[in-house]
Amino acid sequence: MANLLTASELKEQGSLVDLLSRLGYQPVPKRGREKMYVSMLRKDDTNPSFSVNDELGVWFDHGSGKGGNIIDFGLAYWKNLGFSDVVKKIQEVCSIEPTETRQLRPRKPVKVQYVVERVKPLGVHPAITDYLKSRGVFDVAKFYLSEVYYYIEDENETRKHYFAAGWLNENNTWEVRNKYFKGAMGHKGITFVPGHPKKAALFEGFMNFLSWRIENPEADHSIIVLNTLTLLQQGIKKAKAFSSLDIYFDRDKGGKNATRDFINVLPYATDRSKAYEGFNDYNDKIKSQLKSVVVSEKKNTDFFSGVRVPFSR
Repeated sequence: MANLLTASELKEQGSLVDLLSRLGYQPVPKRGREKMYVSMLRKDDTNPSFSVNDELGVWFDHGSGKGGNIIDFGLAYWKNLGFSDVVKKIQEVCSIEPTETRQLRPRKPVKVQYVVERVKPLGVHPAITDYLKSRGVFDVAKFYLSEVYYYIEDENETRKHYFAAGWLNENNTWEVRNKYFKGAMGHKGITFVPGHPKKAALFEGFMNFLSWRIENPEADHSIIVLNTLTLLQQGIKKAKAFSSLDIYFDRDKGGKNATRDFINVLPYATDRSKAYEGFNDYNDKIKSQLKSVVVSEKKNTDFFSGVRVPFSR
């Protein structure tokens, strides 16, 4: 292949549906804009739980709670490949050439407008509250997240209304997350939470930052959240302003490669992922702890349920 696309170009020009088709995966019959697949990322999926919205260029695996863009999928699917190799692999599989992107893109570009109708503090909508509680981060999320109510309008002026937990990125657009969707309303960007002028902690996603905050309530670090590994270089550029750097990326192949690439550029940075050793990311650890608490409380509640005491007056 003569020319390679940049990650940004690939996200704009690549089609998830086309990539999946070329890999041998076809959606199940379903009406609506989202196409559903039996998850190719998990061996235990028997009911279609992998959704793709090709107009927005995003996917979400309901069984694992993970999602993202076409490159995020590649990192999850080809676990043995690094970021650059994944970009190259997707371009090769989809036969995308920079000079032919308009002809090769299998769908007509759709103009989608995101309109925020209301922003409310957390705790108003029970579905958002329940979702964040299921992730074990609701109490700390109240200081950083909001409830975002918005609609998406396509070129035919068809509107669909949504709500989600949201946080702003540096492009002043909302990163949104609920039980069924992970994405951004507009151009993705990193999120920066100012703190100590010399110390910074870095995370792939906001849920992992909130999980870290639960265990480090007094930490005064500035926070850099990539929101997607495709913004690693922007994160590195931002991190150069700090002399102490702690990295809390995922412990999967993509996260480990990103940590390695980060430390290659800024060798004084420290990989802190041992804080959640045995888990893929920080939030997986917090969810596991939450599950243990629930089980323990249930045992305590049921302690006397099996006791039979003779009683006579």
